[in-house]
Amino acid sequence: MVKLKTYKEFLKMTKEGVDAVMAPVRAMKARKQAELEIAKMDESMATKEAAIADACMQKELDFNLIIRLQDEYCLLERRKKQFVQIIKELFPD
Repeated sequence: MVKLKTYKEFLKMTKEGVDAVMAPVRAMKARKQAELEIAKMDESMATKEAAIADACMQKELDFNLIIRLQDEYCLLERRKKQFVQIIKELFPD
């Protein structure tokens, strides 16, 4: 059970004090949200890879489709690298 402060202590707490107490929790939440975004990108990249393979197996090749899918994959790959770099800079361990 969480030990409560006295009512006087609560009244003395400033918004800045509350924000300082919550800062580590907010930082952890932000990091987890960024990691979730990376997981979503990984999933999208795997889906794009499968779509590229499927496009390459067609009897009639659609080169514009293959290029578009490759572009989308490369964009996801670049965004993932940026996310990883941002996480490293904002949340050094």
